[in-house]
Amino acid sequence: MRLALAQLHVEPAAVDANVERAVDAVYEAAGEGADLVCLPELFNVGFFAFDSYERRSESLDGETLKTVRDAAVEAGVAVLAGSIVEDLSATAAGPAEEGLANTSVLFDADGERRLVYRKHHLFGYESAEAKLLTPGEDLQTADLLGFTVGVTTCYDLRFPELYRELVDDGVDLVLVPSAWPYPRVEHWQLLPKARAVENLAYVAAVNGSGDFADASLVGRSTVYDPWGTTLASTDDDPDIVYADVDPERPASVREEFPALRDRRC
Repeated sequence: MRLALAQLHVEPAAVDANVERAVDAVYEAAGEGADLVCLPELFNVGFFAFDSYERRSESLDGETLKTVRDAAVEAGVAVLAGSIVEDLSATAAGPAEEGLANTSVLFDADGERRLVYRKHHLFGYESAEAKLLTPGEDLQTADLLGFTVGVTTCYDLRFPELYRELVDDGVDLVLVPSAWPYPRVEHWQLLPKARAVENLAYVAAVNGSGDFADASLVGRSTVYDPWGTTLASTDDDPDIVYADVDPERPASVREEFPALRDRRC
């Protein structure tokens, strides 16, 4: 499978322009032979545009996801739309859920919604995310292009138990849409690599690019293989990162180095 990480320039609160860049990246990556294209965290509104969260929130049937879904179908590629600010009350069938969530959606090349992930760990350090959003509880997986795919989001990288749960559900490719800022470059380079090594799985961490009032994104979107080897990466400018990933490799590595079988907890 040819995987593409679309490291987009994300402009604060400029939803129309950001979505247009995302759609352009989907078509560009498809033209380069990509089978799956991944977009960054809150690619439409921008993670640090906190004042715009409520105003620019949407349901799962809203305009942003509809536009991305249509692009996936027309381009003939699967797309991880990771992520938007979801209005839970607009999505839910009844009044049981309310508030806002940081929500990623995986579409296949036919436009079918295969997975919905709401960020479990909300960032509170110099950030309003934890005050504004509701954490997710569900941890879905999807069989796609020979892989069992899971999704986590940005700050989730600091919680390895979440990845163990995914591995126990059979996941061998984890997609991680993110909005990781300076100065924590070393953390961004360490944590997804560690999650790949620990779980003997592919980890594809896609970040945004751009500046906000109080933060700049580090970029450096990277694909790690099940040994933690970097397959492809970039700097902090807008770019598309491509890597060819083998659905048989995680099982092969786990057989060769059976650390997961040696777990005692």
